[in-house]
Amino acid sequence: MVTKLKLASWNINSVRARADIVGRLLDEEQPDILCLQETKAHNDVFPAALFADRGYRFHELNGQKMHHGVAILSRVPLHDSGRHDWQDNGEARHVGARLDCGVRIENVYIPAGGDIPDRNVNPKFGQKLDFIERMTRWSEGLAEPTLIVGDFNVAPLECDVWNHKALLDVVSHTPVEVDALGKLQAAHDWVDLGRHFIPAPERNFTWWSYRATDWAASDRGRRLDHMWASPMLAAQVTAHRVLEPCRGWQRPSDHVPLIVELEL
Repeated sequence: MVTKLKLASWNINSVRARADIVGRLLDEEQPDILCLQETKAHNDVFPAALFADRGYRFHELNGQKMHHGVAILSRVPLHDSGRHDWQDNGEARHVGARLDCGVRIENVYIPAGGDIPDRNVNPKFGQKLDFIERMTRWSEGLAEPTLIVGDFNVAPLECDVWNHKALLDVVSHTPVEVDALGKLQAAHDWVDLGRHFIPAPERNFTWWSYRATDWAASDRGRRLDHMWASPMLAAQVTAHRVLEPCRGWQRPSDHVPLIVELEL
């Protein structure tokens, strides 16, 4: 029986285009479970062999051609899979499963929300807020130990962005998004593992734009990727890391992986 669990989560920005660095992550970190977001691959073209050849025999896929897409790849059995349509339009943005120990893993890709933080002129922003609202209602009814991971596309704290004042009107850090995410967190008393292990105001970024000539030198990062644990599960979490060097790998994603370790 598994007594320790190591899980990685990564917005890979196309799993087929970045198969090499996905393989490198698996080889170097050896997680028991990998959750991917923005796979950009329908289930029938998902590169399953990349994972099966490394012992990840259990797959839960929710893919979509060219856009979105989430996946759970695991060395341990996955049961009772689920796919919530929190976007309410059929987009592939969530997949979840239960482990033998009873813990549920939920993998989510919250919409970015477009460029204008006003739902009246930018429908994408309204869809993002509604997505988080549906997650909030779901969270209120949770009664089992759950780990939710993924690209939340919100940097909630002032210290979660390179410049709080400069980004107050920029989608991902606006007060309305921060408020919505706060309500989601409160709905289940979720423990934000990123800030539990790397307390504010310590620097903690997971995303850097491709627009920067030198992402590391400019360091205009944001903490958009998260791992949250149910209160009953949080006490079993022993480690959490942000793999920032992955942003400098060949043909990188603009996001970096997160790692969490649990004693079951």
